[in-house]
Amino acid sequence: MTLELIQGLLLAFALVVILMPPYIRLMRYAGFAKQIREEGPQSHMVKWGTPTLGGLLIIGVVLAMYLLLKPVQGGVIAPLATLAGVGLLGAVDDYLNARTGEGIRARQKLLWQTVVAIAVAWQIQSTYQITGIRVPFVGDVAIAPYIYVPFAAFAIVAASNGVNITDGLDGLSGGTLAFAFVSFLIIALLNVPAQPNIAFLCAIIVGALLGFLWFNVHPAQIFMGDAGSLSLGATLAVIALITGQILVLPIIGLVFVLETMSDIIQIGYFKLSHGKRIFRMAPLHHHFEQGGWDEEKITLRFWIVGILAGLMGVTLFLASINALV
Repeated sequence: MTLELIQGLLLAFALVVILMPPYIRLMRYAGFAKQIREEGPQSHMVKWGTPTLGGLLIIGVVLAMYLLLKPVQGGVIAPLATLAGVGLLGAVDDYLNARTGEGIRARQKLLWQTVVAIAVAWQIQSTYQITGIRVPFVGDVAIAPYIYVPFAAFAIVAASNGVNITDGLDGLSGGTLAFAFVSFLIIALLNVPAQPNIAFLCAIIVGALLGFLWFNVHPAQIFMGDAGSLSLGATLAVIALITGQILVLPIIGLVFVLETMSDIIQIGYFKLSHGKRIFRMAPLHHHFEQGGWDEEKITLRFWIVGILAGLMGVTLFLASINALV
């Protein structure tokens, strides 16, 4: 199984690296260029016109590889459907943003995310007949399906938007996502019972992300776009649900949590204080950027936090298993 995972990861990496240069040229020719928000950091204006929609190639490689190499069984239907469904939403948003400078309205985007999330949450619950939430060191705590489905849907939407908010610097979301999926690859392998199909899916996602990062590290030649950030964030939450480790996800995805909370706190405090701010700029990576940190320094330090958070999450998972045996 380990050999299969390594081969899958390397093949996904190779495919993205080979396909990305012509894909970048295609995106540039088609006019899929990043529109930079004027209210954002002025240093980002040099990124205006960089091709976007890179996440669509990641999705295509992952789906094609899995469908060609593995049987589509119950355990992977939900994450594959999430990757495709939310990826489609993100691609439409990227298309509209490139054409008009404005993407899908926030409420419409949230509605589509919620519809997909509810459908996926219901599929997970019905496939696995889930009757409890696994709490570290406690075990399964009973939960009714009518509570589990909205809880799971909320987790999917929250993770999707959390990764999307993080996707603001070259290489930032791609690297932190790769570390998070590696963590869940390990969890899927060591879970009781083991989930090799989920582990393989994580492996090819990691390979595709590493291939994407080859072109996305500063200065980025292409951006992930909403197609990638929204879909991969949602897929990460779905995998956390399937492995039973949804309560460990906030630890493994600590960077996404901090980025999201900084945005929520900034907006809430701004409204309550009638114009005052806690952070120089939100989300959090922009706060450090406005403080004079280089973009590469912020990205690398957030990657370090992502690695440590992943290690903490896996350690918590293993300690919990050992405690309950």
